[in-house]
Amino acid sequence: MAREMIAPTKSNLMRVKERLSTAEEGYDLLNQKREILVMELMHHVEQVKILERDLSHAVDSAYPAMKRMLVAVGREKADRLSRDIKYNFDIQEKRTVAAGMNLPGLEVHLPEAELKYSLANSFAECDETVVEFFKLLKLLTELAAVRTIAWRLAREVRKTQRRVNALEKMVIPTAKDTKVYIEAALEERERDSFFTSKLLKRKAGKE
Repeated sequence: MAREMIAPTKSNLMRVKERLSTAEEGYDLLNQKREILVMELMHHVEQVKILERDLSHAVDSAYPAMKRMLVAVGREKADRLSRDIKYNFDIQEKRTVAAGMNLPGLEVHLPEAELKYSLANSFAECDETVVEFFKLLKLLTELAAVRTIAWRLAREVRKTQRRVNALEKMVIPTAKDTKVYIEAALEERERDSFFTSKLLKRKAGKE
């Protein structure tokens, strides 16, 4: 590892020691942050897996329900009924705290499933389809929210890992090598000064 190209002076040695101490403290803190982030990320990844499994079950229920409804009602009538069905969805920003970070996200409030057609046009298959697809929609919004947080956490893990690597493989080794170089140079200078002083005293004594 290349050292810094600076003069081997006591003032520079003090500055290098301070930088090294700061870098080592930063490395420890970033390591702790990385561990917390990874734990939080794994927790959200597990949530994603659970929601994906639930979503798969919901899909297995919703689409067969829709097929039964189409068989009972017919495609044309189902199309006419669907044109009159409208729901308002409340979408709001939601801040989520994860691993000490305040992450932005969205929260979708689903309306209650209601009968949007007359009783004369009502079929049990229609009601079942509405209920099943509302369950599916609820899981989709939950999964999207958790995935967004997991993605942001993963990005933060990568960013923190890059900083840890930079400190571990560049900043700290460079500071250590520079410190060793300056200390060695100062020791050599002190030895030279000591021997020079000794020679001068001997010379002065002989005279």
